[in-house]
Amino acid sequence: MTLDVVTFGCRLNAYESEAIRLRAGEAQLRDAVVVNTCAVTSEAVRQSRQAIRKLKRDNPARRILVTGCAAQTQPETYAAMAEVDAVLGNAEKLTAQAYADFGANDFGTEAAEKIRVNDIMSIRETAGQMVDHFEDQTRAFLQVQNGCDHRCTFCIIPYGRGNSRSVPLGAVVQEARRLVEKGFAEIVLTGVDLTSYGADLPGAPNLGALVEKLFKLVPDIKRLRLSSIDSIEADALLMRMIAEEERLMPHFHLSVQSGDDMILKRMKRRHGRANTIAFCETVRRYRPDAAFGADFIAGFPTETDAMFENSMALVDEAGLSQLHVFPYSPRPGTPAARMPRLAGDIVRNRAARLRLKGEAAMAARLDAMTGSVRNVLTERGGIGRTPCFTPVLLDGTHAPGTLRTVTITGRQADRLTGTLQ
Repeated sequence: MTLDVVTFGCRLNAYESEAIRLRAGEAQLRDAVVVNTCAVTSEAVRQSRQAIRKLKRDNPARRILVTGCAAQTQPETYAAMAEVDAVLGNAEKLTAQAYADFGANDFGTEAAEKIRVNDIMSIRETAGQMVDHFEDQTRAFLQVQNGCDHRCTFCIIPYGRGNSRSVPLGAVVQEARRLVEKGFAEIVLTGVDLTSYGADLPGAPNLGALVEKLFKLVPDIKRLRLSSIDSIEADALLMRMIAEEERLMPHFHLSVQSGDDMILKRMKRRHGRANTIAFCETVRRYRPDAAFGADFIAGFPTETDAMFENSMALVDEAGLSQLHVFPYSPRPGTPAARMPRLAGDIVRNRAARLRLKGEAAMAARLDAMTGSVRNVLTERGGIGRTPCFTPVLLDGTHAPGTLRTVTITGRQADRLTGTLQ
């Protein structure tokens, strides 16, 4: 039997799962499954525990190691599971030594003996992992930042990831060059708080400076994409790159969370609803074909009907069309968990309404694209992606990982249809 890695959560976790595969491979770990967990909601934790039980039922002889943000923030929960052989922290999971130790030693059966999780707040640096292989992917993730210095009242992630720290610019350039040489047509910059990039580095280069340097020093990059960003932290040079560099993809996923200013204050966010609208309007002036996604939390404590309606209205006012909606989930240890909560049926209803709003906005945007000509990055399974990350069902056959010109012929549910030119 071989080594498998099961991933939950964000793009950064997906990137780190490839690093786990490399580090565990270096340690020659075999007959094991590493579960890379997410802590963003209680549902994410539940799903990971459910998956662990199923993995053990299906493969009783294989050992199970659990790591990731949920393992970092609540290691005892996983160590108490009979199916789990060891729990590794977010720092430990990226070292070959952790897997070598596991392969060479009996970590014991008692919960405390299974845990290998250190204080994540003590970590001061983030090194590039030099990942150049992504299973079943035609685009590559590139981690440039980790951790977060902000303390939003609902968020457990800083306690799973630690404080903000950046990969040195030279290491980012080196890895981007390797990825291009491997044939990846698109690179996605990832991080926990991407727009905080560089504040901890000498000279404090910002995200805009990193993007500019990548295009200058790795001129063969065909497509560069940003993962989720905090629009209020978008620096002037980044805005200039958006305006001037067509290889920077015009799809921006924003950490919005709410469309009501009072709720945003109670969340301890750094932006107001007007900031979200202004950012989208500015980017749309620079790149008329830009598309915007957003994270929303529905049913945050103290949210009234009127406050929720402000979130619904923001979808139209900012022109958002790809919503990631999370019903509010209290995370132990966060300030919001001590605030007066709404009834569960209200939270679920609001989440459902926001999702329907997002689906309608997406359908309208896709319908408006019919008849246009787009540059598409082909994937497996007859699918391609536009610069705005919209999936296109393509006719005919094509090799994955190539850029092709496509005429958009229509829409099927949440994806477009297109004909290769």
